[in-house]
Amino acid sequence: MVENLGQPSKVHYMARRALNLFSRKTEDAQQARSRGSEAPTHASPAAITYTPDSEKYQSRAAARLRDGSLESTLPKGFPAELAGDLVWDGETLAQTYNWTFVLNVDQLEEIEAGLRYFQTLNLPLGRISAETFPLATLRPELRRLSNELHNGHGFFVIRGIPVDKYTREENIAIFTALSYHIAPQRGRQDGLFQGKPATVVLTHVTNLKTSLNEHMIASPAYTTDKQVFHTDAGDIVALMALETAEEGGASKIVSTWRIYNELAKTRPDLVKILSEDWAVEVFGNRGRWFVSRPILYHQPATRSTPERVALQYSRRQFVGFGALPRSSKIPPITEAQAEALDALHFLGEKFCVSTGFEKGDIQYINNMALFHARDAYRDSDTRK
Repeated sequence: MVENLGQPSKVHYMARRALNLFSRKTEDAQQARSRGSEAPTHASPAAITYTPDSEKYQSRAAARLRDGSLESTLPKGFPAELAGDLVWDGETLAQTYNWTFVLNVDQLEEIEAGLRYFQTLNLPLGRISAETFPLATLRPELRRLSNELHNGHGFFVIRGIPVDKYTREENIAIFTALSYHIAPQRGRQDGLFQGKPATVVLTHVTNLKTSLNEHMIASPAYTTDKQVFHTDAGDIVALMALETAEEGGASKIVSTWRIYNELAKTRPDLVKILSEDWAVEVFGNRGRWFVSRPILYHQPATRSTPERVALQYSRRQFVGFGALPRSSKIPPITEAQAEALDALHFLGEKFCVSTGFEKGDIQYINNMALFHARDAYRDSDTRK
């Protein structure tokens, strides 16, 4: 699979090839082991792990509710309810929204022609643009999808790319070109490749875990494990499937606005907790253990923009994962924060939709308004 990131009206391609990431994660893991030998400087954290536990979540929630002293009003200025196409429930969404755009024969031929034209120019992939990879007929449809991404339901899937027909480089070129026509500006995710300065703009997401290196893996993205609901860096996330697993691996997305509405209605105290500063671990930055910021942000309406909320978090930044457990140098999360993290995940499970990812699909989501997750999966010798 190939994944990339972007900004509103922009597409950021995720940087770092998997091996580059793996090598840097290994360095972080080695540092984490040295951290573990240091004497704790904070109180014991709440009992919570990367994998959410429904029974512990319900027990923790019940205990806090019994306390009777929870906040009963929303933080000042926060809306009681959000409305619009970005508020949707996965159980009923398919009745009103078809999120799959299936490329027809003419559109596939135009993509093929654009690819061959680009190849005649002998340019690097970073020079792909509307001029160097023209899609005159398809472009209006891609611009319509871009509007859906930013102003509609926040996601869509492009289906039909025959990935087995093309080389790996050609698939990357097609992915890059379609993304450029959807939103033209790329962003650099990393400045190093194999330890040397570079403008790297692509990540290959695959299972790297073996019995020999299991202790070095620090992110669930590079395992066959379940990835819980989260956001990534950037404002748009795109994922291209070069292959699907033998079993499992469903791609799930959920409206964070729908989650917010549920919390605002039933648990305003958790809205308050999420909108306060958290100690967010910084992976790979030496001498800087964490930054303080909220998980939930409120953007009041202006003359040109509607009111919005944005939920931005990755669970492993608060509980660790694999070779990178949460450092004792970082303030532990509280019981209230632990409940809030679990609430985000389990409400995500309640309101999510599976996009039915198929080989050759490209999934685009608005990272400022949706969470995404992936089920655990099993590869085989022929499908990885």
